[in-house]
Amino acid sequence: MLGALSVAAYVIFQAEVIDPQRYEQYKARTPACIAAHGGRFVVRGGEVEVLEGEPPAGRTVVLEFPSMHAARAWYASDEYTEIRQLRAGAARARAYIVDGVD
Repeated sequence: MLGALSVAAYVIFQAEVIDPQRYEQYKARTPACIAAHGGRFVVRGGEVEVLEGEPPAGRTVVLEFPSMHAARAWYASDEYTEIRQLRAGAARARAYIVDGVD
């Protein structure tokens, strides 16, 4: 579609932290990397109130990026790939990207 605007995309991250000290190192390095790719935190941890089903194990983080392309570029970037290594072994995680609404 010619002239179509891109839709925001959201990275949903859920993690059960198993090595808090190492996870803190990971957390300290993510904000600048996310911002450099046009992203921002929408949710970063915070209290969870269960409305239905079971609560997620551990932390939930939601990041907003200007587009699916920007979210993928951030995740695959050399900088975040290096930072992500800090999280390896520090948390059991799930991460996925979803399109917003237009």
